Amino acid sequence: MKICFVLSDVKTEACGTSVVILKKAHERGHEVYVMSVGDFIFHRDEDISLRCKKIPASVKEEKVEDFWEQVQDDKLKTKSVPSTNMDILFLRNNPTEETSDRHWAEHSGIAFARMIQQLGVLVLNDAFAMSHAFIDKLYFEELPAEIKPNSLITRNTDDLMKFWEKNGKKMVLKPLEGSGGQDVYLIDKDKKNLNQIIETLSAKGYIIAQEFLPEVSKGDVRVILMNGKILEENGQKAVIRRVSSDKSEFRSNLSLGAKAKKAKLTPEMEHIVSLTAPKLIRDGLFFVGLDIVDDKLIEINVLSPGGLDYCEDIGLPAFTDTIIDALERKMQYIKYYKNSLSNRSLATMD
Repeated sequence: MKICFVLSDVKTEACGTSVVILKKAHERGHEVYVMSVGDFIFHRDEDISLRCKKIPASVKEEKVEDFWEQVQDDKLKTKSVPSTNMDILFLRNNPTEETSDRHWAEHSGIAFARMIQQLGVLVLNDAFAMSHAFIDKLYFEELPAEIKPNSLITRNTDDLMKFWEKNGKKMVLKPLEGSGGQDVYLIDKDKKNLNQIIETLSAKGYIIAQEFLPEVSKGDVRVILMNGKILEENGQKAVIRRVSSDKSEFRSNLSLGAKAKKAKLTPEMEHIVSLTAPKLIRDGLFFVGLDIVDDKLIEINVLSPGGLDYCEDIGLPAFTDTIIDALERKMQYIKYYKNSLSNRSLATMD
């Protein structure tokens, strides 16, 4: 199959989940292309083109860092390829992590992918679903109440203070749009710098206030779903505990220095997955990350979930063979069913 991975910027992309997945696809003999989100080309009278790099068969480095260094090297040139030459377009750029000077990049990948999807290329996750779930913290609020902490979304300070009072004078504040643990604050009884925090967050848009869960001191658990099921390989599941190395830090984001550990799948986690999965399957969300504390889902990542790059270090498989197997099956479904299956159906078809 021919698969193109859309990244925020190929030149600066770290060796994370996207790279380990595309490396496995390349190792298994597929034609793998990589492009930056700024490299779509629209022609009025032609199909959309992709300015991308094709990874040559000669790149066979064992270490992911060495492999990616060769791909990023300027010696490997980009070329314009019609999007309809691809079998799969895999959106792996994270719009919520774009810098202030790259606002153009936030929606563009999904917007172009919607057009490409209508040309018959399989887009993952489904581009129309991604548009709907673009503000993933708002999409999160569409899930059943019993699996979520109490929350409020507003830009009004009085509303936030009432929420703080009702929740034992302790709450977590974060921007409605954002990820990676950036601009997330714990507000307790001393209300330290509260006005400044609210002013900073409201300048960026809506604020989400969330009930503080004491169990967060033990870290959270990232559960990775594929096709609405927990990603599994060799009898092991993609369930990763993230624990802050700083006891005073309540955030558990790996990007902020938290440590990854193996975690056991609990009945509470399975219950959360059972209530979340039907919506993800219906919406066409192929690859999703759930962040769980005890018996509550605290966040969902549908745009560019990560964590696979830590798996082998903690004694888990990389899960990449299972992902490529799933992509290959989708290509078989397209072969046999031709145009009778929608992109949304194919995206989560097991």
